[in-house]
Amino acid sequence: MLTRMERINPPGLGRPSGFSHAVAASGRFVFLAGQTALDEENRIVGDGVVEQFERALSNLLTALRAAGGQPSDLCSVTIYIVDMDDYRAHAREIGAVWKRLAGSEYPAMAGIGVSRLWDVEALVEVQGFAVVA
Repeated sequence: MLTRMERINPPGLGRPSGFSHAVAASGRFVFLAGQTALDEENRIVGDGVVEQFERALSNLLTALRAAGGQPSDLCSVTIYIVDMDDYRAHAREIGAVWKRLAGSEYPAMAGIGVSRLWDVEALVEVQGFAVVA
């Protein structure tokens, strides 16, 4: 099955930075569970939001690759953020992590502020779905 993906950013909406307004895709859907900065021993690692984001995104991409996908197959990503001000203060660093790990093709994305995550030490959780061939 051939995967077809179209990122849609209409002129009537603001220019997206770090996300796409819409993504249309056809293929095999892969729903990815929320990932935090858990290591192999199920411990949260990383002293700050940038380090935890990198680990959480790496974990998400590991699951995606195990399902036969790659970062450009991501259609939608939701980021749950415990401290929105801290996340925004590190937005450039977080963006650099995204580009290094996932590239410059952005899925539809949302960042949602939450009071806490399952593991109290977790600062960020990344969840998504992809369409793969």
